[in-house]
Amino acid sequence: MQHSFKKYSQILLGAALLLTLSLTYGGKAEAASEGVYYGLHPEVAEKAALVKQIAADQGILIRYTDGYRSFEHQDALYNQGRTTEGPIVTNARGGESYHNYGLAIDFVLTDHYGNAYWSLDRDVNGNGVSDWEDVGNIAKSVGFSWGGDWTSFPDYPHLQLDYGMSVQDLQYWYNQGYYQFAY
Repeated sequence: MQHSFKKYSQILLGAALLLTLSLTYGGKAEAASEGVYYGLHPEVAEKAALVKQIAADQGILIRYTDGYRSFEHQDALYNQGRTTEGPIVTNARGGESYHNYGLAIDFVLTDHYGNAYWSLDRDVNGNGVSDWEDVGNIAKSVGFSWGGDWTSFPDYPHLQLDYGMSVQDLQYWYNQGYYQFAY
């Protein structure tokens, strides 16, 4: 009984989340001017802004680089390092990433001029903890999952809100027509 209630709750949560996405973003012509926040669930955008502010308060500057991705864009990233030039950057095909549903955002560490820093050892605030880990911990404190915690394919720039849903749950609701994001 407990298991079926949990599954039913996830189904209702999924429907509500995807309906929110559809109502929030469906048909918004001005959304393209929102840059990296375009297509993100409103709570993801709100929490991302909070992470950025808390990190800045601790002396760590970040810039968001990638938010919502279409399935086609995700497939192009998946092909990188496999059938096209460049390093492999993802193991997720189109429809297999939380980015495809507006539930993930990527960041990079920066300096005051906006220059990107990718070193995992960077510790600008001198607290003895990598800035990547600091930002990951900040993100987790506001509800994100952090890709730096993944053991099989750590993805330090990746933050996501999954609302307890798997990618398979999101695909199900997408295929049912509940997710009608205006591409």
